Amino acid sequence: MAYSIPLEPALAQIEIKKSRFIALASHITNRESAMAWLQQVKKDYPDARHYCWAYLIGDPQCASTAGMGDDGEPSGTAGKPILNVLQHKSIGDIMIIVVRYFGGIKLGAGGLTRAYGQAAQAVMEVLPIQQQIDTTEYVIECSFALEQTIRHWLDGYQGQIINVRYTQTVQITLTVPQTHNIELQMQLQANACTFKTVN
Repeated sequence: MAYSIPLEPALAQIEIKKSRFIALASHITNRESAMAWLQQVKKDYPDARHYCWAYLIGDPQCASTAGMGDDGEPSGTAGKPILNVLQHKSIGDIMIIVVRYFGGIKLGAGGLTRAYGQAAQAVMEVLPIQQQIDTTEYVIECSFALEQTIRHWLDGYQGQIINVRYTQTVQITLTVPQTHNIELQMQLQANACTFKTVN
């Protein structure tokens, strides 16, 4: 299933009753990369009061993993509204961190929930996205004479070569968008190439 992912990091800022909320969004691929980015943001904004966050990994319609954290804010007032924004955006493999500088005026639970939701919404509005394309990985074995032909096909199929090994034959590991699987397989069979799919 193809879905959108962040193309590059984005930042947005809002101020509510002298508290500053800096929302950052970025592409992540697993919990480890999410937590590593959170640590980096803490270093980038060392004097902030809170670092609240949420992420969605995988297809946003049925995310394989989701997580959130309130980082000392009252339970449910920060991570949950950020996650809520993510769940309505059809964008996967994404994390939002909202950094809060306390302005001295308490916002209350309802005010905090609204503020974190608004900050998350603000960064999503400026976030550049791209379509995530599902690909299939192939290992192809062919004669030396066919290597250039295969490279030429790949350009037409938006494929990518991962690795090439030369022995008595040429072994090419590559990926192609799943929408081109049938055409590629027909071309390979017509030219007597052997192939297997990896994923």
